[in-house]
Amino acid sequence: MAKQTAGRDSLGTFAPKFAELNDDVLFGEVWSREGQLSLKMRSILTVSALVSKGMLDNSFHFHLANAKKNGVTQGEMAEILTHLAFYAGWPNAWAAFRMAVDVYRDDEGKDGGLFGIGAPNDAYAKYFTGNSYLKPLTNPQETVFMANVTFEPGCRNNWHIHKAKSGGGQILLCTGGRGWYQEWGKNAQKLFPGTVVAIPTNVKHWHGAAKDSWFSHVAIECPGDGTSSEWCEPVSAEQYNVLA
Repeated sequence: MAKQTAGRDSLGTFAPKFAELNDDVLFGEVWSREGQLSLKMRSILTVSALVSKGMLDNSFHFHLANAKKNGVTQGEMAEILTHLAFYAGWPNAWAAFRMAVDVYRDDEGKDGGLFGIGAPNDAYAKYFTGNSYLKPLTNPQETVFMANVTFEPGCRNNWHIHKAKSGGGQILLCTGGRGWYQEWGKNAQKLFPGTVVAIPTNVKHWHGAAKDSWFSHVAIECPGDGTSSEWCEPVSAEQYNVLA
């Protein structure tokens, strides 16, 4: 854990011993005992204690940001505060949520939504602008292939076409963040959690994240005869940047 200096910065002259205990003992020794308890778990316990005591000041904001840095996802934090509401009081939870929304604002959907973020999508990276992540949900040798795809802000796949002699196509189930879907020659459609897009065969299209949001969807490959995908040119900056 990085060396803490908040105590000395704020109280080094007024209360040097308190500052020393805060920086060197609490954060320097107790928080650093990762072999006994992980930083993530210590963050969860600290957030829980502060919410329970109604101490929702600047220090709570710091510990929310610290929890985020220590790996507590937006989804996990929302569940923690919801659980605490029943034990620490509804007003305390409401106040905590207001700060949590601010801390996690830029990371909506970053955790991959409902199914998690998966691994870097290296196999298809050449067909994407920006970074994407893939988490297979089914085995294509056994059943219909389904995978959760997560796009970083501004990431989108190239224009492409799902082809088939019969059947085929793709279904997108949007699970996290905000994104876009566009068919060639048509206006782009905004995507939110819960949006379902049925993509027909032989239609040129693309999908991806909004400029300022992570985005995840489950992609379902519809069964068909002679199915394949044709990858085309990237979505240009000019085509993408006009979307708002």
